[in-house]
Amino acid sequence: MSDESWKIQFHDIPKTHSQSFKELFTGYDDGLVRSEPGGFVATPTYSRNAEKIFRMQVRSDDVWLLTFPKCGTTWTCELLWLLQNNCDFEAASKAGLTLRAPFLEMPYLSTRMSGIKDKLMTLDKVEQLPSPRVIRPHLPFYLLPPQLLDAAKVVYVARNPKDVIVSYYFHHKLIKLHGYTGTLEEFAQFFMDDEVYNAPFFPHILEAWSKRHHPNMHFMFYEDMKRDLRGEIGKVASFLGKSLSEKQLVALTEHLKFENFQKNETVNNESGKKTGAMSQEGRFIRQGKTGDWKNHFSPELNNRIDEWIQKNLANTDLTFITELEYQD
Repeated sequence: MSDESWKIQFHDIPKTHSQSFKELFTGYDDGLVRSEPGGFVATPTYSRNAEKIFRMQVRSDDVWLLTFPKCGTTWTCELLWLLQNNCDFEAASKAGLTLRAPFLEMPYLSTRMSGIKDKLMTLDKVEQLPSPRVIRPHLPFYLLPPQLLDAAKVVYVARNPKDVIVSYYFHHKLIKLHGYTGTLEEFAQFFMDDEVYNAPFFPHILEAWSKRHHPNMHFMFYEDMKRDLRGEIGKVASFLGKSLSEKQLVALTEHLKFENFQKNETVNNESGKKTGAMSQEGRFIRQGKTGDWKNHFSPELNNRIDEWIQKNLANTDLTFITELEYQD
């Protein structure tokens, strides 16, 4: 969208969701809605606040992190916040990442959120945050402020869809809002059919891919971070105009190593188990491996997913790496 007019409508989709979906996704008390145009799957609570997000005021010193879920959002967000705040690890250790770099849609995931509204970073609170802000939505570009890319810096992280499916499956098992009770194979089909929350996957990435040459856009791949974390940190720092000392670069790389990141209580969201938002089994920061899909897909499922990927990437120059010989 190039103008400021709001042209999105949302429609209830319980009738279009399959019966098996309604039986296996037990957490959506309010149902789900789909945007027109775009087909974005969201909650009714978000749909009632979507235009407010679309009309947000963007600041020139903002950094926005855009991702489809489970593409390295938390990992990259911690990196961006530290780069924007002079690698202040002490300050980072004193406040959770959700407060330092708000997940934009979190207060609008469900009507259940209204009971803890005071603890959430609502849109009003985000607009009152001091600069420089780091903001992370999972929304596609067309649902975000139209001036975003011209006004602020945007980092987009993409991840190969095979590992996204596996990670998102475990996420749906962990987060009670989703309440998913089915198998990975069933989930993969729902994912490919664009039925899961935040679907569809490919339009989200391809819209960003088409904007990758904009001077305010840094498009990166999760797999490159796994292959060369230090090198990717340097690229992001350069994009943001930040100069890192060797000491800072070493410290950042160590801070973001998976084994350290998984234990970091300001980012790992383990507190969700205490509040009842998460199941006791599983972890929000799970494995982070590229190629973990090989431990979960049957040959038949892998063939179906390959065909789905090939179909959606036809006539594009976007490609994914699904395995790595070496990863940090």
